[in-house]
Amino acid sequence: MLRALVFALALLVAAPALAQTAQDGIALHGAPKYPPGFTHFDYVNPDAPKGGTLHLASIGTFDTVNPFTLKGVAADGAGMVFDTLMTQSMDEPFSEYGLLAQSVTVAPDHTWVSYKLRPEARFQDGKPVTADDVIFSFNTLRDKGHPFYRSYYKDVVKAEKTGPETVKFTFRDGTNTELPLIMGQLPVFEKTDWKNKDFAATTLTPIIGSGPYKIESMQPGRSITYVRVKNWWGANLPVNKGRYNFDRIAYDYYRDSTVALQAFFAGRYDFRAENIAKNWALAYNTPAVQQGLIKRQEIKNELPAGMQGFIFNIRRPLFQDVRVREALNDAFDFEWANKNLAYGAYKRTTSYFENSELAATGLPSPAELKLLNPFRAQLPPELFTKPFALPVSDGSGENRDNLRAAAALLKQAGWTIQNGVLANAKGQPFTFEIIDDEPAFTRWIEPFLSNLRRLGIQATFRIVDTSQYQNRLDNFDFDMTVSVFPQSLSPGNEEFDFWGSSRANQKGSRNLIGVHDPVVDALLQKLVHADSREDLVTACRALDRVLSWQYYLIPNWYIGSFRIAYWDKFGQPKIAPPYGLAVADTWWVDPAKAAKIDAAQGR
Repeated sequence: MLRALVFALALLVAAPALAQTAQDGIALHGAPKYPPGFTHFDYVNPDAPKGGTLHLASIGTFDTVNPFTLKGVAADGAGMVFDTLMTQSMDEPFSEYGLLAQSVTVAPDHTWVSYKLRPEARFQDGKPVTADDVIFSFNTLRDKGHPFYRSYYKDVVKAEKTGPETVKFTFRDGTNTELPLIMGQLPVFEKTDWKNKDFAATTLTPIIGSGPYKIESMQPGRSITYVRVKNWWGANLPVNKGRYNFDRIAYDYYRDSTVALQAFFAGRYDFRAENIAKNWALAYNTPAVQQGLIKRQEIKNELPAGMQGFIFNIRRPLFQDVRVREALNDAFDFEWANKNLAYGAYKRTTSYFENSELAATGLPSPAELKLLNPFRAQLPPELFTKPFALPVSDGSGENRDNLRAAAALLKQAGWTIQNGVLANAKGQPFTFEIIDDEPAFTRWIEPFLSNLRRLGIQATFRIVDTSQYQNRLDNFDFDMTVSVFPQSLSPGNEEFDFWGSSRANQKGSRNLIGVHDPVVDALLQKLVHADSREDLVTACRALDRVLSWQYYLIPNWYIGSFRIAYWDKFGQPKIAPPYGLAVADTWWVDPAKAAKIDAAQGR
């Protein structure tokens, strides 16, 4: 749930020039692509037929249908129940257009934003969406929602009703120029639906929203089905035309990805995004694929890859020495693993803003130095004298040179071999646990553990169930795990949740590593308050260098495309959006194709 939450909220950009006039849409970099009066997004088929069911798979379990709180593991798809004030297009870096809001007005000095609601906007029980509902939603998320929202809305001073259908949000000052679009992402709840209910508690009682789908049925922890709302109030809006075409979207839960893959081949669900390179290379040589019943595609995208890695919990004394963290980086042999486990499918991630102009390269530019020079005494000297680079092996599996470098770093940090075991001056052995809820990482981690044993380090890998895993992450109860830090084309306030000192001890935050660095905090301020795209890029690159040279994690890998497989029963728009995979959003069931698949599956 948290990953999905983070993937949904990391959508921020640089500052605009906005006038104090009501607008249908806004962009924080230039002007919106779509003008007033547009009929539909370019990447949809406005005449797509409605009907059919999209069957999807999820891993693990769920125990709540409220995706906006810290407690519990939310059901996949739960966000489809709720509309937001505005909605983002998927073919622009970051523009928003009115959804519940008919128009938006931004103060010239960015000290407030006002939204005028559509009079036709309705909740799924037929009640109108009101300004009171919007204010209730804001206050509830801030006070009782996931801790992320408290930090996200920290610069919002108040929300007030300024007209029968108008809500105004006043900001602490005008320096946080992202706030007008942040508030546009606000999901709106029906105030009366929450009377005598605890928003912060887990719940399996369906929640009333205003979105295109509502919960039809569920088996707690095992499956959940959403049904398209009949006569949905927003169906004919330009931002929704050609979208939400399936009558039902159903999720079945599987204990791990191996079981889920076999269920896919058995026809238990329809669509799969393949994240395991070995599967993509070998597992799809099946009769259904050979007969063309299952299609495979690689769809190029223009999304920043962000960062995935084996992260250190530096709250643990074991990982507080940067030399130790660098040493463990030397012990991970990406070249061998990529060749033998992934058939060379991946590229090594070398930046927190990988695959984008935001990534630092070479030596710091003069503009970056202007940000970094005041902190020279607090930064590694190497940051200023050589480009950051990860260790590279010859791919043979021996990795001797890198392991020798690791041993030297560990010795400098006070760790030596004692009776065949790496230990510190007190005789305490170097031992730690890696946890995850996905068995697929076992193949990558076991060779890493083997290299650690050659250094005298006793590390273990343990799979925990999804609920326990989420709870341990929320409470920072782990030594090392695999985590993802997704990035948008224009990062902003979400970076505080990733790296900000104020989040380091805030349970449930995405600062899983425990970064508590005044230099990082200062660069985050520069990033969020950047006055131009150029300043934003400079701040990101400077931040990238500081994070990289602290070796807070062991970077993994990335690809620049979506690998998808699906039973050939769907129609797709001619244009795919460059900044997302809009399957549930824009695809539809093709009746003729579906009949052929049903016949092949004996239905």
